[in-house]
Amino acid sequence: MWPSGRGLRPRPRSDAADAPSACSSCTLSDDALSWLSMTGVLIAPSILSSDFAHLADEIAAVEKAGADMVHVDVMDGHFVPNLTIGPPIVEAIRAVTKLPLDVHLMMTNPDAFIGEFAEAGADYLTVHVETCPHLHRTIQAIKEKGVKAGVTLNPATPLSSIEAILPDVDLLLIMSVNPGFGGQRFIPGVLDKIRRARAMIRHTGRPILLEVDGGVKVDNAGAIVTAGADILVSGSAIFEAPGGDYRRVIAQMRAAGSAGNGKTAATKSSPRSSKAHR
Repeated sequence: MWPSGRGLRPRPRSDAADAPSACSSCTLSDDALSWLSMTGVLIAPSILSSDFAHLADEIAAVEKAGADMVHVDVMDGHFVPNLTIGPPIVEAIRAVTKLPLDVHLMMTNPDAFIGEFAEAGADYLTVHVETCPHLHRTIQAIKEKGVKAGVTLNPATPLSSIEAILPDVDLLLIMSVNPGFGGQRFIPGVLDKIRRARAMIRHTGRPILLEVDGGVKVDNAGAIVTAGADILVSGSAIFEAPGGDYRRVIAQMRAAGSAGNGKTAATKSSPRSSKAHR
């Protein structure tokens, strides 16, 4: 049985005004995509590297610091050698932030939990091609729950494995480390894979978001975005920032990514969606 996450609430904060982010009251709608076109990159802190004893405070802090999404790594101890969280924690996170929840299912049997994670408040559910023998069925099941569907693959899994499903998804996640633990080093050879994935997305003619997760830091953000990434998932680089200065790291990462995309990081207030969060 999953541990209960109910009752998670942030303590009051007295920080300065919020830094710009893609969305504080919506899923990644047209407004957020416009923000992406303006800044060139979205930042998604991975809570795997956060202080779980103060999870609500950590999420509130990265939201104030300008995060665009919250990335949630769900690990089952089978597909990957680690065990993390389940639907009740996602539900608790949903209650304390308006940012979109980007939930990455590192599980051998994600189909069995799609309904629970959707009900818990996930905005994106991403599954591994390695664990879904009936991938079209899985993607359709996610969409039927009113959630954006993503597909991902490990560093050694070829892009040919997702070619048939790519036109049906909303997000493609490229793993730049072998999943299971935070704090790993970025695998340099994945840059070419990102370039080829961007070309595949372009060929579909659909606005599929390209996300990269694993070893993402300020010093490689530019190269990753230049290769074609839209979303940078970063855990230890943000949550282990010197002095706990999440705002500075997120701003530096956004600036590096925007420069890599030939854009200047935006400084004005971010767009707000007219749609209330479900």
